[in-house]
Amino acid sequence: MAKGKTATVFFCQNCGYESTKWLGQCPGCREWNTFVEETIDKTVLKNTGTGSRRERREASEPCVLSEIAIREENKTLTGIKELDRVLGGGIVQGSLTLVGGDPGIGKSTLLLQVCHNLSEAGHKVLYISGEESKVQIKMRADRLGTFSEHMLLLCETNLDIIGEVIRRSKPEVVIIDSIQTMYNENVSAAPGSVSQVRESTGILLQLAKGLGISIFIVGHVTKEGTVAGPRVLEHMVDTVLYFEGDRHASYRILRGVKNRFGSTNEIGVFEMRETGLAEVKNPSEYMLNGRPENASGSVVACTMEGTRPLLIELQALVCHSNFGIPRRQTTGTDFNRVNLLMAVLEKRSGVQLSSCDAYVNITGGIKIQEPAIDLGIVLAILSSFRNKALNPKLVAFGEVGLSGEVRAVSMAKQRVAEAEKLGFEECVVPLVSLEECKKGSKIRVIGVSSVQDAVDKVFG
Repeated sequence: MAKGKTATVFFCQNCGYESTKWLGQCPGCREWNTFVEETIDKTVLKNTGTGSRRERREASEPCVLSEIAIREENKTLTGIKELDRVLGGGIVQGSLTLVGGDPGIGKSTLLLQVCHNLSEAGHKVLYISGEESKVQIKMRADRLGTFSEHMLLLCETNLDIIGEVIRRSKPEVVIIDSIQTMYNENVSAAPGSVSQVRESTGILLQLAKGLGISIFIVGHVTKEGTVAGPRVLEHMVDTVLYFEGDRHASYRILRGVKNRFGSTNEIGVFEMRETGLAEVKNPSEYMLNGRPENASGSVVACTMEGTRPLLIELQALVCHSNFGIPRRQTTGTDFNRVNLLMAVLEKRSGVQLSSCDAYVNITGGIKIQEPAIDLGIVLAILSSFRNKALNPKLVAFGEVGLSGEVRAVSMAKQRVAEAEKLGFEECVVPLVSLEECKKGSKIRVIGVSSVQDAVDKVFG
């Protein structure tokens, strides 16, 4: 490498912040001791793309916006409805999608199933693995079914070779498993480093946009649950999908964190089986399986995930503390939100919770941040405190304010319809949504205006 064309920089391994000197604390993410030294080639910043200058100029020609036609055939169905919903209706031609998740969660299995369905439909698919051998992938593929001749497999980590293979074979969809194993020879850093991951993604981005190929990138996650490497990765790609759930549990949740072609609120629910990932078409019924009968502290609430209502079980355990400072713990919901709701209960309803330990759990391992579950949390805490079981056929939803009022939430009628479909008999809703929810509903709808009003009508 020619003298004067290299530079030593320091990158934050957590967020990708770049500095000319080593820093103890990263100014970007405020983490300590995350900076690593890397030597980069200055010419890489000028020549990270593929193809000639003439090709790039032709690809950058402007066009008239009003003449661009949007057609449904621009989206390719994967054959997995849950995945198509999260993607916004299918795979968009020329898109770059990042799939992240814990090791063993099912990222490679899901993408291999997508390859199977697409190849069976006659689409040319190229699966590129940098972590497993051809024999290992073949053994896993045999459990999913028989693949057609449209499915191609390549075990390679050199992006120069990968780019040549993609341009020569011209597949419609490419799977990169994983981005941390890929390397660009122009970057002197080791594979998996911040600069390698960033430059490798840049090359794949130009391949996707320049050739109109849909590319899926598998990314490892850190202990905090975010994709390893610089945060700029999520800004470069079109779609970011996260696999959630305990690897030892049978179900998985696919969530869209970023999507330029659809909503980011949609989720897909899958169940891990011996033959791969199976779609869960009724997540509400699946989440409520094994619910205890006549147990205090258990309430069913309804949350919205995009356009889909989802019934979940909220559990609370309240008991007197043996120490001076009571313990509070939450699983699946915001810890500070639960403390706020307990303070509202104590102030507005006179329930003495200051000397009690409190544990709140959303069963199934799902994480919910929507304020619509506030009313369910309040009823679950009060049910456990009084040791009085609620009606097992009751569903509650509504946002609770600091003055104790129960506020309206979006899509209330759809939530009531979901509860009715699963055989529930009562639904506690905000009073302002009562008339809307009663229309066409056969179940009993109870409107409440405040926390105290809910306590009187539910426990009264």
